[in-house]
This record gives sequence, C-alpha cells and structure tokens, in this order.
Amino acid sequence: MKLAFRFPLEFIVLLYLLSYLPNVILTKLVTSQPNAALGRPITGLETLPASLIISLVTTYVFIWLSGWHRDANKISLGRLRIPFPTRYTFLSGIGTALVLFTVPLSFTITNVSIPFMQLLMRGDILLIAPLVDIAFGRRVRWWSWLALVMVAIAMVLTISDRGGLNLPPIAIATILLYTFGYFLRLAIMTKVSKTGDDASVRKYFVEEKIVALPLAIVALAALSMSGIDRNTSGLEWGFVEVWTQPEILQIALIGLTLTIVSVFAIIILLHPSENSYCVPLERAASLVAGVGGAVLLAWIWGLEMPSRSELIGAGILIGAIVLLSVAPRTFAAVREAKAEER
Repeated sequence: MKLAFRFPLEFIVLLYLLSYLPNVILTKLVTSQPNAALGRPITGLETLPASLIISLVTTYVFIWLSGWHRDANKISLGRLRIPFPTRYTFLSGIGTALVLFTVPLSFTITNVSIPFMQLLMRGDILLIAPLVDIAFGRRVRWWSWLALVMVAIAMVLTISDRGGLNLPPIAIATILLYTFGYFLRLAIMTKVSKTGDDASVRKYFVEEKIVALPLAIVALAALSMSGIDRNTSGLEWGFVEVWTQPEILQIALIGLTLTIVSVFAIIILLHPSENSYCVPLERAASLVAGVGGAVLLAWIWGLEMPSRSELIGAGILIGAIVLLSVAPRTFAAVREAKAEER
C-alpha cells in the first residue's frame, strides 16, 4: 500500500478532519446520554478502555492487511519474524500512548467545553513545534511564526473570556500528559523519520503503534486507579461491564475512527516539511473537528453551543490553516518566477 506523498498535504489534512469529526461527535454523545443500567451517562474513562482495545485490534488488522508490517524492524521468535520497535520508536510509542488516552478523555470532562480543551491542548503543541525545529537545526519560515502568533492570540482570547483557566485536576493532568507525550513524539520523529520516504512512514507507524496502544490501556488503568479525580472511578465497569451495554456499537465506531485518524496523522506529521508547518496543519484541523463537532452536537442533539470566544478562537486557527496552505505555495511560485526572469 503506497502512501504517495505526491498527494497535497492539505488533502490528507482534509481526510484527517473528516475522519476526526465523527470521533468527536460519537464520544460526546456516548458520555452525554443516560445509560439504562447506571441511570446516568457513561463517563469518559468508562468508555476509553473499550475504545482503545477496539482501536488496538483494528490497528493491528490494518497493519497486517495493508502489508505495512513488512517495512518494520523485526526480531525472530522461533520460526516467526515479528515487528519490534527500535529504541527511538519505543520512546515515541510512550509519547503516543499519552496522547491516545488523553485526547478522548478531553472530550468528556465535566464543566469544561470541548473547544476550550482543544484550544489549550492544540495551542501548547503549536507553540513547542518551532522549538523542536530549532533544536534539530530545521529552518522555521515566517509563515510558520505568524501562524504560531495567531494560535497564541486565540488561546489568550479564550482563556480571558473564561476568566482564567479554572480547570479541575483531571483536566490539568490531561493537558500536561498530552503536551509531554506530543513533545516526545515530535522530537523523535524529527530525529529519525521526517524524510518523505514512504517506507520510513510505514515502518514508524507500525513500530510506534505496537508499543503505544497496549501501553495506553495500561496507562489508562493506572490513571483510573490513582484517584486524582472523582471521575477516575469505574475502571472495572469500563473494562468489563461496558461490553454488554447498548452503547458498545458507538464505542466500537469510536475505536475504528481513532485508527483511521492515526493513519492520516502519521502521514501529516512525518511529511518532510518543518514541524512548524506540519504540526499547525494537523493540530488546527483537529481543533476545527472538535469545534465543528460541538456545533453539530448543539444544533442536532441540543447540547451546549460553544461560546463566542471559543468560536472566534477556532476562526483564528482556521485562518492559520489557510495561511499555512497558501503562503508556502505563493512563496515557491514567486521564487520560480524570479528564477525564470534571470
């Protein structure tokens, strides 16, 4: 299965957004509507074990059926040759595990809107992207810096309108773990795999995911048992009882869409362009999916509409996407025109 970097990066970003949108909507619906057995909505942590387990299964099936496993590093186990991570992809898998269980969790935190969590989590990553580029000697162009300024403005506006962060402990833990996981992942991607080679992307995806998905489930169990927040209870129900509940079909679709999203995400992030270009495209697209999902949930299912400042913040990030899409091509066209004049 060829990845074909000949497709415009923005086209892959669009596919990423369209696959992320149903993930956001389904996650919020499952955690907003009462469950008959519990007499209340299922919490985010109660849905996460099943969705991550299903994502693990569908990801492994994809790796096998697509043939991507052939490009991975392997070890011998008797007569079998099985994919096995290098030390770098193992570390990246740890970072990805943190991202995998914090992203769905961010959609479910009580009294904290999806767009607000999206702005904080995506904004943090956009701000550290140029730092990773600079650390590895990659050039950060002016449009990437401008996009980052736009992101910072969006974050300040939204936080100010809210009157400060005022976040519960589970939200703070979610943001910190997500930011650390993404920073670790970006640093390793930049060091070993941002070459634009199809085989390198397939290799990285396989080696990272065979570590990340099982580890994410273990990390979820550890967080649930930590007692950091009252919402972390219900681990046993989430791992055992949820499989017999009517919501399991929706949760299965959440796990499937999570797998699809992860495939598009790895193609975007491992594009040979600088992180300050790729990361804003990927993060801003996920934010648009989060805000778009929240708006659809309000229009169709009657859930709370995002605030004005959250919509303005999302609009600014949409502007950042447009800037990052148009500026490099305009710059390249001008440079080619000047070269022809000479």
